[in-house]
Amino acid sequence: PNGFEKMAAFFAERAKGGAGLIVTGGFAPNFAGRGAPKASQLSFPWQVGKHRIVTDAVHAAGGKICLQILHTGRYAYHPLAVSASKLKSPISPFAPRALTGWGVRKTIADYARCARLAREAGYDGVEIMGSEGYLITQFLAPRTNQRTDRWGGSLENRARFPIEVVRAVRDALGPDFLIVYRHSILDLVEGGLTWDETVYVAREAARAGAHLISSGIGWHEAKVPT
Repeated sequence: PNGFEKMAAFFAERAKGGAGLIVTGGFAPNFAGRGAPKASQLSFPWQVGKHRIVTDAVHAAGGKICLQILHTGRYAYHPLAVSASKLKSPISPFAPRALTGWGVRKTIADYARCARLAREAGYDGVEIMGSEGYLITQFLAPRTNQRTDRWGGSLENRARFPIEVVRAVRDALGPDFLIVYRHSILDLVEGGLTWDETVYVAREAARAGAHLISSGIGWHEAKVPT
């Protein structure tokens, strides 16, 4: 069986066992966001059919399933990596390109497109990956965001990217499609968010349209084991 058939079998078993809501592994909203050159991406209508194998199997077993939208940012293991600023991660050999203002807006639109395709594929919702040191976290944390435009500086500016992503997904899909925001509640790196900043981002994500906050802990480059 191919990867989607294996995934369908695996997730259907979980649904049969009583899992109310399943979240897939990460699918990138564009090529730059892939974790590696051959990693998963959902950006085109021709990719939808394969996902229906998975969603149909989970629904037949009585479960619900969300697609996780994951842009890896500077953790991408390829030379087309992008981030908030041109700062290389200690765990990657590739230095990212800093997204331009246009690039940021295009990336937000790519999240919304990915979510629309997820709905077409039969998913019950999407999880926007905003923790573990990936792109959204890279915009939020002073450690990785040295921008001087409207996407950097104050907390309000640094939080603008994730909030605009949630809003764009909500606007594209209406109020009934489930949006989970996966939020880093403890960064465990120097230059991460304070607790008050973490709470602010969670509240703003909810205000922008997230139904659920799923908590994540620690960046992949954190020296503290999680």
